Amino acid sequence: MTHQVPTRTDGGRTHAPPSPYRRPPRRSRRHLLWGAASAALTSAIWVAAVLTVPGLVAPPGGRAPDLGSYRVVEDLCTTAKLNRFSQLYPAQSGTPYHYSTRHAALDDMYCSKYLKKSAGDTEYSSLYMQAQLHRKVDPRAEFEAQQAGLRQRRYQVTEVPELGEQAYLGYLDDRSSSDRSWHYLTQVLYVRDGGLTYYLSWSGSYQEGKGVEPDRETIRQALLMDSRDLLHALGQSAA
Repeated sequence: MTHQVPTRTDGGRTHAPPSPYRRPPRRSRRHLLWGAASAALTSAIWVAAVLTVPGLVAPPGGRAPDLGSYRVVEDLCTTAKLNRFSQLYPAQSGTPYHYSTRHAALDDMYCSKYLKKSAGDTEYSSLYMQAQLHRKVDPRAEFEAQQAGLRQRRYQVTEVPELGEQAYLGYLDDRSSSDRSWHYLTQVLYVRDGGLTYYLSWSGSYQEGKGVEPDRETIRQALLMDSRDLLHALGQSAA
């Protein structure tokens, strides 16, 4: 799986860059540079895993990962209703970006959105989601490597029971090195279910004494509720 408010002097975090043809809100451009580095690191981990883990690639005539009823959708942004996040952030900033690609080995669906509490709000939260259908390669090793990678990056990682075959949440409160009153928050949910891998990430920020800290549990519940709905929708999608 490849991989996330205002401009900051020490960088930010993201999981995947938005479209090169649609500029995201200005404050997130530096934030998105981290996405390219993260995606490159993930690809490197995946290549190494394929070369070193026996049985990772299904042998000729062997069993490919079970995709169940999961199917590709053309517009993940439309399929992902995000009802809970839409209640928390009713206004949209900019135009959502999405893509879907198909390949005999891997189908890939991606969506990014920027949401605000009101149309006049100057602060926004970023949502990134990706669903991949692995048709030839077992994604378990990569999935577990990403979890280990989050721990190395000082994320607080917790397992999520009864969601797919494996699922976990990551949380990071990253303070600015130039102004310690600024907090850059990320919460991300990763799910693996047979040959499907999926993530939904939320990122936002606040300044001590000048803003309200987003409630961690509220965001966690939104990640879980909206992801369950989306995975159900993907399972019901027409081929």
